[in-house]
Amino acid sequence: MHMRDVQDGRLRLSRSRLSCALSLSLAFTASWAAPYVPTNDAQVIAELPAGARHTSAPTREATAKRLDIALPLAQFDISRARATGDLRFLGYAEAILQPWLDRSAVAPQVLVLNATILQSRHAFAASLSELDRALKARPDDAQAWLTRATVLRVLGRYDEATASCQHLQAIADPGVTTLCTESLRGLTGHLDDAYAKIASMPPQGLAPEARAWRYSELGEMAERRGDDATAEHWFREGLQLSPDDFYTRTACADLLLRHKRAAETLQLLSGYESMEPMLLRMAIAHQQLHDKAAVAADALLSSAFTVEQQRGDSVHRREQARYLLDVSHQPAAALAAAQENWRVQREPDDILILLRAAQAADQLQAAQPALQFLGQHGMQDVRLDPYRTT
Repeated sequence: MHMRDVQDGRLRLSRSRLSCALSLSLAFTASWAAPYVPTNDAQVIAELPAGARHTSAPTREATAKRLDIALPLAQFDISRARATGDLRFLGYAEAILQPWLDRSAVAPQVLVLNATILQSRHAFAASLSELDRALKARPDDAQAWLTRATVLRVLGRYDEATASCQHLQAIADPGVTTLCTESLRGLTGHLDDAYAKIASMPPQGLAPEARAWRYSELGEMAERRGDDATAEHWFREGLQLSPDDFYTRTACADLLLRHKRAAETLQLLSGYESMEPMLLRMAIAHQQLHDKAAVAADALLSSAFTVEQQRGDSVHRREQARYLLDVSHQPAAALAAAQENWRVQREPDDILILLRAAQAADQLQAAQPALQFLGQHGMQDVRLDPYRTT
């Protein structure tokens, strides 16, 4: 699914499902060790991510006093978190917003941005609560309705998500409303019709962000329809328009991996090794190629998931389940992680990893909730069909 934002009064879209990839830097893993003191001033402790900046005391004071400064800076940090996969940027955004959240009357824009941060951390219930507060204060907030639809879609609460999309009809661009509504219809028994309607939308009439959303949505729909060649076309079109969209990049990588196109996968993901979802797919590609790099990638992923477990985070539970299944080959552990992930989010890829892990662990009964969910909503996805009759 896709996260959308408002900046300067305009609806802006960017990716959400993999928006908070884990950084595998030394600084991240060292946070659980004893304090380290460098031996000399020239020693590098950690490399700051691109876009990181020193915030002066006057700037910090200004963000605490002026909302027109705090909001764009917090939005910038949220955008950097998505673009780089570095969770520290979410912390920067939280620090900017905290003085405004502590006020007795919190501005709706602050609540929506805070909900975006909570959604990025997979704190979905808290995110919805913040959005409800924002919409009570400002019922015509298009960003709040769109973010609400996003969160509800991830949770598999499609009727409520559709209702949120419908609120956009009078307050948002018609193309955004169509994308919001039809993307949900594509998950609830109307895949072919929804695909045709989105495909027929003239891209020239859409903002660049909406065009990128359209391409990725069409790619996902084509893949669920079983047309992988067309799906790859849409994904690559989206990457031409938005090269830094690593949600679409990972979706394209998954398609290539299913077809054992490991070398092309590594080429597609080159330069993204610091992002845990990307590294996972690289590790799978290296295993398909039976090369030595698979060992190093496995070690990095194992360390990253251990740290995340210690932190109590669940942002990458789906990736952890896939790592346990496809890289370290521990089906029982993969099933446990997939079940835990299922309790948090219910997108097609969450269903797929649960079904695959249950089959690999020879515990098909564990996948019954997901199969019931598929039947309840009439979800169409050829990748899931082999498991429906198992």
